[in-house]
Amino acid sequence: MEIAIILLIAVIVFIIKSIKVVPQQHAWVVERLGRYHTTLTPGLSIIIPFVDRIAYRHMLKEVPLDVPSQVCITRDNTQLTVDGILYFLVTDPKLASYGTSNYIIAISQLAQTTLRSVIGRMELDKTFEERDDINRSVVAALDEAAISWGVKVLRYEIKDLVPPQDILHAMQRQITAEREKRARIAESEGRKTEQINLASGAREAAIQQSQGQMQALINQSEGERQASMNRAQGQAEAMRLMADATANALGTVALSLNREGGMEAAGLKVAEQYVEAFGRLAKENNTLILPANVADIGGLVASAMSVVKSTGPRPK
Repeated sequence: MEIAIILLIAVIVFIIKSIKVVPQQHAWVVERLGRYHTTLTPGLSIIIPFVDRIAYRHMLKEVPLDVPSQVCITRDNTQLTVDGILYFLVTDPKLASYGTSNYIIAISQLAQTTLRSVIGRMELDKTFEERDDINRSVVAALDEAAISWGVKVLRYEIKDLVPPQDILHAMQRQITAEREKRARIAESEGRKTEQINLASGAREAAIQQSQGQMQALINQSEGERQASMNRAQGQAEAMRLMADATANALGTVALSLNREGGMEAAGLKVAEQYVEAFGRLAKENNTLILPANVADIGGLVASAMSVVKSTGPRPK
């Protein structure tokens, strides 16, 4: 009875030892009697207890690996402290188990060596500008070497590039000087644009002012021309009216002379005007040359009347 119980327990233990459940995204390497036998894929698997054993357990997910920081020398002999992060995954569990004693340490060391080599071929300024090229170079070198380890290197990213403090201070001064230079250039461009705008505005104002002055002169000349025309027309009309009045007066005088007593009236008018003119002459302090018979009013009137008769209308 005891032997049966012992056998039952042994069978149960054997069955438990024989059944293996592999999780998703994992792979287990089985050795039989110390030699590689098979790789268990995710799911239920059966092995022979005490003959087979699970030698290695690998996770097939993408693994991030923090690469320790190290000091690299650039082409222009400048020290840089560089660290990064590496992403890889196991593609062949058998090679990952037997290709190297520790593929994680191997990848990390190779990443550091490759990084020192890549940065050593570049100058300091280029290391900051060409991070992507550095990452691609490291990935290419690691991927080629990691094939024999059953590992696929997906990408490498530089986290920090730290130069010495004196280099940092020099770079900071350079950046400050460059920003001040750009600020001065922008300020000068602003002043230049301002001067151009002011000159353009002054030119436009001068053009508008000259156009306004020209228009004002044109309007003034038009006004003066119109005024001159109006004055000329007024003077011509006045002269015409004066001529008409003179003609009418002369006609009236001529008709009056032909009437009875017209000549006597004309003589009387001439005598009155003569006496009036002579009286004004006596009041004014003027020096004139007068005829000798200035006092003979009758003779002067007779002379004037003879002129009137000679120029008067002829009797029909």
